[in-house]
Amino acid sequence: MKKLPEIGRQYNWGTGRRFNSYADHFRRLFGTRVQKLSVDAGFTCPNRDGSKGTGGCTYCLNKAFNPSYCLPSKSITEQIAEGIEFHKKRYRRADSYLAYFQAYTNTYAAVPKLEALYAEALENEGIIGIIVGTRPDCIDDRILDLLSDLSQSHYVSVEYGIESCYDRTLKRINRGHDFVTAVRALEATSQRGLRTGAHFIFGLPGETIAEMLSEADIISSLPLSSVKFHQLQIIKGTVMEEEFTGDPDEFVRFSLDDYVDFIVRFIEKLNPSIVVERFAGEVPPKYLSAEPWSRMRTDQIMVRIEKRMEELDIWQGKGWHNINISA
Repeated sequence: MKKLPEIGRQYNWGTGRRFNSYADHFRRLFGTRVQKLSVDAGFTCPNRDGSKGTGGCTYCLNKAFNPSYCLPSKSITEQIAEGIEFHKKRYRRADSYLAYFQAYTNTYAAVPKLEALYAEALENEGIIGIIVGTRPDCIDDRILDLLSDLSQSHYVSVEYGIESCYDRTLKRINRGHDFVTAVRALEATSQRGLRTGAHFIFGLPGETIAEMLSEADIISSLPLSSVKFHQLQIIKGTVMEEEFTGDPDEFVRFSLDDYVDFIVRFIEKLNPSIVVERFAGEVPPKYLSAEPWSRMRTDQIMVRIEKRMEELDIWQGKGWHNINISA
C-alpha cells in the first residue's frame, strides 16, 4: 500500500485507508469494535399515512433491508437481545452496541413515546448509544431537546434520509419534503451538538452523472458527521420498478466498473472530515429486480473501490475545495 496521503494524517483517520471510514471512526472513539443493532419500533412515515401522501418513497420496500429479528410485534428489548446473539456469532470481536432505530421514521410520534422507546433501548446491557433514522421534516425543538439530553450520557446520532440534493428528484420519488428542509434539519441538529448522518442514493431517475458528482460539493458544505451512499437498487413490487420497466432511459444504470469509477471521483471531492459509512447498498437477492452486480456483498464492492483509489492515487478530499454552498 502506498504511503498514507498527507490529508489522511491531517485528519487522523488512523489506519492508512484512503477514506474516513466508519469502523475506524468508532475505534478512535471507543477503542474497540462497535456494532449497530437494527430495531423496528413500529413507526410509519408521513408520506405513507396520508398526512403528506400515501405509498411512501417510490423506491422503498422496508422489509428488503430489515433484519429478520426486527419485528414491531417484539419489544425493543427482545429485538436487541436477538440482535446481540446474531452478531456475536457473526462478529465475535464486538462487545459494544448501538441500537439503530432504522425502520420508517423514528421521530414520528409524541415526545413521551419517543422517550420511552429510546430509554428502553439504552437500558440494555452492552448498548452504549442510539442511532435514530428519520426524515428532515419529522424533527422539532422538543425532539432535539430530548436527543440532546440523552447525548450527555450516551452516544447519539440522528440519521436523515435525504436521498438527493435536487428538489425535482425529491418530488418525483415522493419524499414529501424539499432539500432546504433537509439543510435546516441538519443545521438545527448540529447546533445542539448532536452527531448528524445522512443517506443519499445515486442513480435516481432523471439525474445525470454530472449532477450526481456535483452533489459532492453540496454535501461537503453541510454540517454532517457521517454519510451513507447507495447505488439505486430496483426492488420488486415498488413504484420505482414500474417506472423503470416503463422508461429505463430515465435512469443512469451503472455497471460495476462504472460505479466504482464514479465513487472514486466523488470521494475525491468530498470533505475529508465527513465519516463515510458505506459506498453501496446490499439487499437480499430475492428482492432485486435488476442490476446483477448489486447482488454482490458491500465488502466486495468496497475492495474494488479501495483498489481503484490506490491505482489512481486518490483519497477522500484530494480535490476538495472548502467552499460554502447555500441551498
